[in-house]
Amino acid sequence: MAPRESSSTLAEALRAEQRHVSMVYDRLDAARERAASALSAEHRRGGPGGTHQARLERDISAAEHARRFAQLTSLERGLCFGRVDDTGGETYYIGRTGLRDAHNELVLIDWRAPAARPFYTATPSDPGPLVRRRHLHTRGRTVVGLDDEVFDLTRLSEPDRRGLVGEAALMAALRRGRTGRMGDVVATIQAEQDQVIRSGLAGALVVQGGPGTGKTVAALHRAAYLLYTHRDTLARRGVLVIGPNAVFLRYIGQVLPSLGETDVVLTTVGEMFPGVRATAADTPEAAVVKGDTRMADVVAAATRDRQRVPGGDLEVLIDVRTSVRDGVEVAVERMALRIDHATCVRARDRARAVRSPHNVARKLFVDTALTALAHDEARRLDMPPLDAEDLRHARAALWSQPPVRQALDALWPELTPARLVGDLLSDPALLYPAARAGGLREEEATALLRPPGSPWTAGDVPLLDEAAELLGEDDVTGRASARDAARDRREAERYAAEVLTITGVGETELVEAAELADRTAGDGGERTTADRAAADRRWAYGHVIVDEAQELSAMAWRMVMRRVPARSLTVVGDIAQTGSAAGARSWGEMLDPYVKGRWRETRLLVNYRTPAQIMAVATGVLRAVAPTQEPPVSVRDGDTPPRALRVPAADLPTMLPALVAEELTEIGDGRLAVLTPDARHLEIAALLPGAAATLTPDALDSPSAVLTVTQAKGLEFDSVIIIAPEEILTQSPKGGQDLYVALTRPTRRLTVVHHAPLPDLLTGEHFTD
Repeated sequence: MAPRESSSTLAEALRAEQRHVSMVYDRLDAARERAASALSAEHRRGGPGGTHQARLERDISAAEHARRFAQLTSLERGLCFGRVDDTGGETYYIGRTGLRDAHNELVLIDWRAPAARPFYTATPSDPGPLVRRRHLHTRGRTVVGLDDEVFDLTRLSEPDRRGLVGEAALMAALRRGRTGRMGDVVATIQAEQDQVIRSGLAGALVVQGGPGTGKTVAALHRAAYLLYTHRDTLARRGVLVIGPNAVFLRYIGQVLPSLGETDVVLTTVGEMFPGVRATAADTPEAAVVKGDTRMADVVAAATRDRQRVPGGDLEVLIDVRTSVRDGVEVAVERMALRIDHATCVRARDRARAVRSPHNVARKLFVDTALTALAHDEARRLDMPPLDAEDLRHARAALWSQPPVRQALDALWPELTPARLVGDLLSDPALLYPAARAGGLREEEATALLRPPGSPWTAGDVPLLDEAAELLGEDDVTGRASARDAARDRREAERYAAEVLTITGVGETELVEAAELADRTAGDGGERTTADRAAADRRWAYGHVIVDEAQELSAMAWRMVMRRVPARSLTVVGDIAQTGSAAGARSWGEMLDPYVKGRWRETRLLVNYRTPAQIMAVATGVLRAVAPTQEPPVSVRDGDTPPRALRVPAADLPTMLPALVAEELTEIGDGRLAVLTPDARHLEIAALLPGAAATLTPDALDSPSAVLTVTQAKGLEFDSVIIIAPEEILTQSPKGGQDLYVALTRPTRRLTVVHHAPLPDLLTGEHFTD
C-alpha cells in the first residue's frame, strides 16, 4: 500500500496522467473519424450499378469500415486504465485496445497483448520486470483517481516516490455497489485469473471455482483474449457462451462488447434449438431421466418405431377413373392395389440399411413402395412390363393420389423433432416401448409422461436436438442449392482476395478474404459471425464457454459437443453448487466421454466477492453437503455481520416489507435480492409488489428482486435476504447445495429470515440477531 498522499501530490499526479489519457482519446477520435469517413465514402459509392466485382468491393470495404467503427465506438468507457514502470526505466500504458500516435509510436498497449501481461501477473513476491503498477480510474474522459502498487521502491526516482498515490484497485472495485450488470474486470484482473484468460485454445479448460472467485468474468475475458490472439481461427467460427438463464445473460451481456468483441453468441440450454425458448421446469425425477444419455437410445427407438410395416399385406384403394359432378371431381371407378407383407419388410429394411437420417431414408422407402404399387397396377390393367420412363410417370401419378400418400405416411411419416419428442412424452403407447428399448425402467418412463401440448422445458431441448440429428431433412432442392452456393462462395472469396490486394486491407492481416466473403454473403448486407451462427443449429463454433456448467446434464453435454467439433471449450463452474438433480457430480463424469485425456483443470481459490463473516456461514453448509470441496478464501472482511431473524409466519407480511425498505436504505444505489424456496416464490413476491418477481432479462434493473435460488445462480447482490432456509434445504435432493448458493450471493449484507429453528448446518455463532 502506498503512503497516504497529500492533496497537492495527488493533484499533480492526476494532471500528469490526464495529459496522457487525453492524448490517447485524441488518437481514438482520429481513428474513429478515419473509419467514419471511409464508411461514408463507401456509402456514397453505393447503388446497384457496376460490375459484380465493383459491387463486391463496395460491400466488403463498407462492412470492414462499419465493423471497425463499431469496435472503436465500444471502447469509449475506460479506454486507458493502467500504467507500468519497468526496471529498464520504460513506462507503458495499458488499455482496451492498441493505439499509436502520429509518429507510429505505441501510446496504448492492448490488454491482451503479451507486453501487457506483467500488469496482471506481477505480485510482491514475484514482480517480474515491474517497479510500479498504477491503476487509473476515469469517469468519462477524466482521470479521477490513481492507485499505486510499488514492487521496488529503491528503483523509483525521488519525484516518483513523492508521487505515489492511492490504494489497491481491487478493493476499491469490490466496495462499489452492484448495478444489475456485470462489469468487466480488465483493469483489476488478478494473477490466477490471468492464467485462466491466457490459457491455450486447444482442448477443454475447466475453471473450478467457488462463489465469488471471478470465474465467470475471467471466462468472458478469456473469450476476448482468444478472439484477439487466435483471430484467424475464431473470427469465422465465432464463440458460443452458454449461461444458466436469460437474466444471467443480460447481466453479463455488456462485458464482451465493452472489450471490443462482437463475434460471440450468448444463449442458454433452453434456447439452443431454433424456434424454442424453453423456460418451464421439469420435476426433479423427470430432469434426472431426461438428462441421462440413455435418452438418446429412447429417441432412436422412438424414431425406429415410426418406420413400420403393416401386419399383413398393404392394400391401397386408388381412383382409376373420375368425373366432374357439380364442379367437384369424384371417383367413378376404383382399384385396390396390393403390396405383399414381405415386400413391405424389404422396403423398410432397405431404407434402414442406408443408415441415413429418418426423413432422408424415407424417400427410398416411398420410392420402393411406389415401384411395387406401379407394377401391381400394370399387372391388374394387363399392361406390358414398365420401362424406366413409364415407371417414373406411374410413381408420380400414384403419389398424387391422397390414399397412397396417407398409406405410406402412416408407415414411414415425415417427422419434425417437435412432433417426435412431443408425441413421445405424451403418448404412453409410444413412450413405454421406446423406453424399454432404451433401457429405462417403467417408473422412469412414467416420470416422463405429461399432458399433450405441455410447454417445452430446458430438459426437452437436448432431446429435440437429438431428434433433429436422427431425423434430418429430405432436401434434394436444398442440396442442389448448397452446391450452387458453394460455387458462388468460391467465386466470392476469389473476388474478396483481389479486393484486399487492391485496397491494401490485406496487408494489415486483420481480416481474411473468407471472413469478408462471409460478412457480405446472402443479400449483400452486413451480417456478423454471431448473426449467422445464431441462426444455424448445425453451426460449428471455434470455441464454446459453458458457465454454471455443473448444472448441465449428460444429454445437454451431448448437444453442446455437437456445436464444437474441435473440442475447444472453457468449462466454468463449481461442483459444490450443483443444484440440478441431473447435474454433474464430477467434471470427469461429464467430459471424459468426449475429451478424455484432453481436459485440464484450474482452481480459483480466492473469493473476491463474499465478506469473510458471510463466507464463514456458507462454509459450514459446504462442509455438510460437499465435504470434499475446498471453500474459497475471502480476501476481505465485511462491515456488517450476517443476521438471523426468527419471525413468526403470521408476522412475515408486515415484517418483510419493512426489512426490505431498511436494507435498500443501507445499500443506497445497490441491488437487493429476496431468495425464496421454490414453492413460496409467488407468495413472497405478493408481499413485495415493488420488487421484480419474474425471470425477465431486465429484472435486475429494479433495486430489488424476488427470486428462487435457481434464478439467482451466477448473480450477485449488495444485500440478500433468505426466506425459510429450512425449506430451501429440503425442497430437493440438492437442497443443501441450493442453500450454499443462496448464502454466497451477497457482496455486503446477509439476512436469514426463519420461523422454524435454524437448520443444524447453519451454525448460529456466526449470526447476530
